[in-house]
Amino acid sequence: MKIIITAIAALLLFISCDRNKEKMTSLNKEIITSQESLKGIADEKRNYKPEASGTIDFAADSTGVPDAPQKNIENKKQPIQSQPVPNPDWDKKIIKNASLNLEVKDFNAFYSSFREKVRNLGGYVAQEEQTQSDYKIENTLTIKVPVDQFDNALALLTSNVEKINERKISSQDVTAEFVDTKSRIEAKKQVRERYMDLLKQAKNMEEILSVQSEINGIQEEIESATGRIEYLGHSAAFSTINLTYYQVLNSSAKDETKATFGTKIFNAFKNGLGWISELFIGLISIWPLYLLIFALVIVYRKLKVSKPEKA
Repeated sequence: MKIIITAIAALLLFISCDRNKEKMTSLNKEIITSQESLKGIADEKRNYKPEASGTIDFAADSTGVPDAPQKNIENKKQPIQSQPVPNPDWDKKIIKNASLNLEVKDFNAFYSSFREKVRNLGGYVAQEEQTQSDYKIENTLTIKVPVDQFDNALALLTSNVEKINERKISSQDVTAEFVDTKSRIEAKKQVRERYMDLLKQAKNMEEILSVQSEINGIQEEIESATGRIEYLGHSAAFSTINLTYYQVLNSSAKDETKATFGTKIFNAFKNGLGWISELFIGLISIWPLYLLIFALVIVYRKLKVSKPEKA
């Protein structure tokens, strides 16, 4: 049994040695092949001669063997052309609107401050309305500012305030409508010129009146479209800011939106007494009507009594 095991082990050892020998042989062959290929490349470099008329030269290393080709930059140099920068579309028509609701600490100081800010930005106040109650004093304005100062105006108006209750911003692109309206105006003008030529060729009063009527209709359309162009241009040039700001005068006199049930009943009785007093005053104010009714009743009774005596 031991002899068999020893024989098997010897056989396995012989097989492994034979495989390692084959691997070493193949590895040596690969090394020799690579060395021969490297030697051939070196020989090609040594035997290489550049052409005299070529536009390519070679840089030689310290051993005199040329290394890598370099292009003749001076002969092939070309100026670098910069890419054109696209111009911004200055004809874009965008209408910007904003709504602000602010609570301020000092009503008068804010009033003077915001007017100076708007004037410095090149804007103006288009509309103003002021109201006051026991609870607060409030001012509602419509401000027009140049479109390029729209963001600056919002930043300045909302600075140094107690609270921003509302801030809404919207924009509308009306470029297409603006261009279309201008195109229609030009087309209408050409049609008007044709009718003017026809008016010169008219032979009688009927033709003159007919052509003149068409010209008047076209002129009205041109004026209407021109007005629309002016409105769009002004709206796009000046943005609109609807500003509402207020100062609380007496917080205890706030509108009774959160009144208790007892307070509501008391107010109902108070309002009822007011209605009764108004009704009583109204009834007294029509005393001439009562006097007329009384006179009619007396006359009717006299007429009713006198009729049986005649009979």
